[in-house]
Amino acid sequence: MTTHTGPACPTGLTGLTEELTRRALRLVLDGTTDMAAHPLRVPLHYYRDPKITEVEESQILRRTPLMIVPSARIPEPNDYVVRSVLGDSLLVTRDRSGTVHVLLNYCRHRGAQPACGSGKATRFTCPYHAWTYRNTGELAGVPGKEGFTGMNRADYGLVELPSQERHGFVWAVLTAGGDIDVDDHLGTMGPELAQLDYASYGYHDDREFTSEVSWKGALEAFAESYHFPFVHGQSVIGQNTVANTSTHDAFGRHHRMGFPFTWIRALDTDPAGSWDPLMNMGVIYWIYPNLVLANSPVGVEILDMLPAGAPTRCTVRHSWMAKIPATSDEQREVYDGIYAQVHAAVRDEDFAMLPQCGEGVRQGQHDHMIIGRNEIGVQHMIRTFATELGVALDYEETT
Repeated sequence: MTTHTGPACPTGLTGLTEELTRRALRLVLDGTTDMAAHPLRVPLHYYRDPKITEVEESQILRRTPLMIVPSARIPEPNDYVVRSVLGDSLLVTRDRSGTVHVLLNYCRHRGAQPACGSGKATRFTCPYHAWTYRNTGELAGVPGKEGFTGMNRADYGLVELPSQERHGFVWAVLTAGGDIDVDDHLGTMGPELAQLDYASYGYHDDREFTSEVSWKGALEAFAESYHFPFVHGQSVIGQNTVANTSTHDAFGRHHRMGFPFTWIRALDTDPAGSWDPLMNMGVIYWIYPNLVLANSPVGVEILDMLPAGAPTRCTVRHSWMAKIPATSDEQREVYDGIYAQVHAAVRDEDFAMLPQCGEGVRQGQHDHMIIGRNEIGVQHMIRTFATELGVALDYEETT
């Protein structure tokens, strides 16, 4: 790979236009990649210090808008789904008027969970004493109400978290009574997500699992293609993507990366072909703090990663949406195959390797790891978290 010095944080926010494809093609033809100014040394405590993980959860993850579910997961009035986020059971509903609610799924009487799974319902009944709640959160029924004389029923609905629906996703802040402004959170990334029109996609499937690696380390696997030929060499990712080559654009705390497909080279001799970036590269977004959107020509993988009770343990939720919603069993069967393939790459390739990294972080007696210039997306993540945490990570650039 030839030496190429690009800006440490490119700002070519031109959207998904053919210019992005031209940039990627030039990198491929030159045998290089967008690079940071210097390698970066990062102390191991950045990944393994319990105090840092505690601050990440309390000061970032519980105060920043998080993507809870795609809108397409609950597309119709009275749809609902329950999911766990940072140990909180959340009941996400769409009421009969189409408004979305993100409710803490804990009965206000004794704390049992009124809802489970997913489906369609206007009311949810607690399995312990049968207190019943509407899908807007209001308390609707109390058996033996004479035992609760003087209780104002309006004061005992399910606790609702601040939430908004934007760009095809339901977002929430995991702190009751907090504020949420998704447009402000996304900043210049908002128009880019609007261009992709995820609200028109069709939800297909999801899986969730736990892995013995830092949630930040897990996110970083989707911010570089340096590992592609070694981890994904036998799968379509390794075979169809140019290794160690990517565009990188920062959108404030967020970023976009473009991983060129091998067939992008054909545009050099046949410029009449499609210059649509989504047809020529995997377009990967990191939405600070924990969301990855991996776009392909046929759909988008949605990965959100969160700490799971220890600095080097995380939960991973991997969903997939189709650009053209399935309308037949045959189409759904095709999408089953696509999702099975991409999930196998995540589960059996990325997350077969990442626990080794987690062990190296836990057991390592060296004081730092080094992040290459070619890992510009990883460097951007580390710098962003360091700034937002206000924590001295003691990293330094090598000269």
